[in-house]
Amino acid sequence: MRLSDVLSKSITTEFQQVEGFLSNRKLKTGNSKKLTEGKVALNFYCNNCNDQRTFYSGEEIFCIGVNQKTVSIDCVLECPRCGASVQMWFLLECRDEDDIHNPYPYIRIAKRSEKFSEFVSLNTENYGDFTEALEKAKRAARENFGAGSIVYLRKVFERIITQTAEAADPPIETKKSDGKPKPFFQILNPVKERCNIIPSEFAEDGYKLFGELSDVVHGDYDEEEALQKFDAFYRLVTGVLEKIKTNQELITAIGTLGWNDGGEEAE
Repeated sequence: MRLSDVLSKSITTEFQQVEGFLSNRKLKTGNSKKLTEGKVALNFYCNNCNDQRTFYSGEEIFCIGVNQKTVSIDCVLECPRCGASVQMWFLLECRDEDDIHNPYPYIRIAKRSEKFSEFVSLNTENYGDFTEALEKAKRAARENFGAGSIVYLRKVFERIITQTAEAADPPIETKKSDGKPKPFFQILNPVKERCNIIPSEFAEDGYKLFGELSDVVHGDYDEEEALQKFDAFYRLVTGVLEKIKTNQELITAIGTLGWNDGGEEAE
């Protein structure tokens, strides 16, 4: 596996072995080196092309030394059709028993950031307008903002359940007689019973999921614990979205109620 293969994949906690990219020579702190390790390729939405595209880097990317365990990678990815660009930055780290300059180090992406131009945005195909909040959650997690990442997931989960309740036939009431929102469990339980959007593997624990998401937001977990649970929370929330995607009638109903209106952002 080459360095570009790792940079072109989703972030994982697993270390992956790659061919050495520093010629077995230490890169001093602050020094830079051009690398020819294949093109980095990531998917974004091109606003010029009005379509999802795979954006590619050039043949050369730039590496800056941090220490013997860590390097920084900078590159620019472009839409192959119109040239719209995204600036990318990666922080790579190797295993404790490795050195980053070894011939075949085991590495992983510790952090990844992107700077969009006005012509590029996050991929919007997977989960419609929920995608942006989900991507922001992942970005916050990558930056080690545990509670912040969970805020986005909680907001998505709330919106999914509330919109599904309003789209049900007949609609499930989401507000009390005084116009204030009902407690969440009073909305979630009838949605679970009537709409079948909670994946079977955690259908009995839907409110427990929301409760744990809320615990993180309210400070009942520290940042490290929130980050440790992020992947599990993310899989559960996207599992609900996948369940909805299989129900075309529900998708249509939710769409008429604002599936595509962007909703409220997490604060």
